[in-house]
Amino acid sequence: MDDGQIRKVIFDVLGSIAPEVTASEIDAAVPLRDQIDLDSMDFLNFIIGLHQKFSVDIPESDYARLTSIDDIVRYLRRQTGT
Repeated sequence: MDDGQIRKVIFDVLGSIAPEVTASEIDAAVPLRDQIDLDSMDFLNFIIGLHQKFSVDIPESDYARLTSIDDIVRYLRRQTGT
């Protein structure tokens, strides 16, 4: 899976949590919570969605590393070995 494919899945998951958000509105380098209104439950559901789509365990200790789309792509690439 390349970065573009990973980003598409991330935005699909994000869209299921925050359907009002479009990919074109998001700056991939800026923390998501600075750009959209994600409360802690929304963020947890987002992480669960990523876990399900990518079949990777994401420990709570790693949540702080998953702030921006770029951070999430790098993290998932490492976890999936792609």
